[in-house]
Amino acid sequence: MEETTHALFSIGPLEVTGAVTTMWAIILVLTVLSWLATRNMKEVPGKLQNIAEMAVGSLQNYFNGTLGTRLCKKYFPVFATFFIFIIVSNYSGLLPGAGHLKAFHVPTASLSVTAGLAIVAFFTTHFVGVKERGFGKYLIGVLTSMTIPLFFLAIIEQFIRPLSLALRLYGNLYGEESVTEYLYRLFPIGLPLVMNILSLLFCFIQALVFTMLISIYTVEGIGEEE
Repeated sequence: MEETTHALFSIGPLEVTGAVTTMWAIILVLTVLSWLATRNMKEVPGKLQNIAEMAVGSLQNYFNGTLGTRLCKKYFPVFATFFIFIIVSNYSGLLPGAGHLKAFHVPTASLSVTAGLAIVAFFTTHFVGVKERGFGKYLIGVLTSMTIPLFFLAIIEQFIRPLSLALRLYGNLYGEESVTEYLYRLFPIGLPLVMNILSLLFCFIQALVFTMLISIYTVEGIGEEE
């Protein structure tokens, strides 16, 4: 499978690709589902509200473990949004037509999308650190926690982190898509179904790893105060 990079149309100088239109569709679907699940909250929830509450509760338990209760309470919406968007994007590759229709391309199998997510995650981790400790204490904490050689290595690491996040998510999703399509051509009966079942777990793990890493980076940035 070749990554779709051709623009469908342009909005001024910005080119809109299949990955972008799929992202728009995912955002629209998630927005509508969130509105439907929360527009008429009841003590005895309906099916959609119940599913939403279970999902939110599970994510809160997870981020309580990685961020701590205090940080989770303050920044849960941001980290939960990362996880939900990534996992839904990953699972979109299991739908018919994914990667074959020009306007339907798995967002997380596009390097430009994963790079964008990694950049947002990079600024998020530092924003939380500065907000929690203050700019001066945050900077001093970085400067005084290491020797000069280690300081320069740490600076390099800060720029490598978003690159590694982007390449890890892109490489794993693009590779999984490519392998699945290749196996489908060789064994069109039976094996693709097994691969799709395995993809359910694989896509979940990739979303989990991405959000776990940015949670760890966030806690590390706050340091001993957390």
